[in-house]
Amino acid sequence: MPKAVVIGPPGSGKTTVGKALAVRLAMSFRDTDDDVETVAGKPVSEIFIDDGESHFRELEREAVRLALAEHEGILAVGGGAVLAPETRELLAGHTVIYLEVGLSDAVKRVGLGAARPLLVLNPRSQLRKLMEERRPIYEGLATITAATDGREPADIVEELAKVLL
Repeated sequence: MPKAVVIGPPGSGKTTVGKALAVRLAMSFRDTDDDVETVAGKPVSEIFIDDGESHFRELEREAVRLALAEHEGILAVGGGAVLAPETRELLAGHTVIYLEVGLSDAVKRVGLGAARPLLVLNPRSQLRKLMEERRPIYEGLATITAATDGREPADIVEELAKVLL
């Protein structure tokens, strides 16, 4: 069982904060997007293009299920992983860290030209919509919420480390 599972929208810092938190706690880090890419043999953006979002979500659900069962460190899950009811059920009982981010900070971090499959057309508008739709899910799953706007990852990591230690 992971020490903590990091969730949040694109640009919230799941990978950056998750990796740094794992180092701070002397634990391993795992990202389910990396697991999906390993299984598929190609980047997430290509899975979306070649195989479609539903195939990606299938791979993602399985990656999260396996990681929750196998991993004992810090686990980051893709921003949309929480949309699956099965995944939400699996997250119950875990320490879930929601990295909260506002639209302007998320846009700066994601970059509007980045390879983000769900943000292809009108990225700012798509990101806003995605964040608004998912916020109640993130908030409902969270056992710990950390605001990330205007903050350095190191500050967020220290705040989280104090709660987790």
